[in-house]
Amino acid sequence: MSFASGPGRDDGGLPPVNIVIPDDARDLDRDVLAYRRELRAKRRRQRIMRLFGPLNRRGLGGQAAILPLIATCVALSMLAGAMLSVMTISPAKAPTVSNPRAAAGTSPGLTELPAGNVRIDSEAVPARNLVSSALALIPAGCDCGPALRRLADQATEAQVSLYFVASGSAMPQLADLTAQYGEGAALAVYDAGNLLGAAYHPAGLTVLLVYSDATALVRTDLPAGFQLTSALRELTRPGR
Repeated sequence: MSFASGPGRDDGGLPPVNIVIPDDARDLDRDVLAYRRELRAKRRRQRIMRLFGPLNRRGLGGQAAILPLIATCVALSMLAGAMLSVMTISPAKAPTVSNPRAAAGTSPGLTELPAGNVRIDSEAVPARNLVSSALALIPAGCDCGPALRRLADQATEAQVSLYFVASGSAMPQLADLTAQYGEGAALAVYDAGNLLGAAYHPAGLTVLLVYSDATALVRTDLPAGFQLTSALRELTRPGR
């Protein structure tokens, strides 16, 4: 500035500049904050450029290089969704089968009692009425007293009915076998028409486990220490 010149004029011919110097430096706070915001925005842009800069190089295919990154993100999202679905399925929502025999059809060895009558205490009773029970088919000359007693004890424990059944030449000894080995739990059933004998042909002691729907599982050749208590407890439900 030349003091000889007019006020506000520069000897170099530059236009006049109006510079205002505030009396209080706090008046510049807003300008400082704006300047700092601009610096932060500039640094963010620089970081973004450094992050995606390699994808924009000519040798990497430009925008086409983003596709593998997008595919990776989608795959990770699908994997996370699948894992979340598995973790949120509770056992209560999973499919359950309350009766395996109903789902699989009639089980091997499961048969239906034949239609016809047998006799209990001189009274004719349909064989299919003897449900939720165990029927011990006793052939003639069967030396099976201990097995009958063991079966009677297990039927009492399982709280199911027990019947000793005989037909033909085995009927005369049925009352004695029932009294001696039935443990007060068995009833004598006289199969005068050989209804059950013809259906199951007992050669030794044969046990029919009869379910509530008159279907039965046949058990033959029982070992000396057989255990049927758990199977007897299931007889209160349908067999199929």
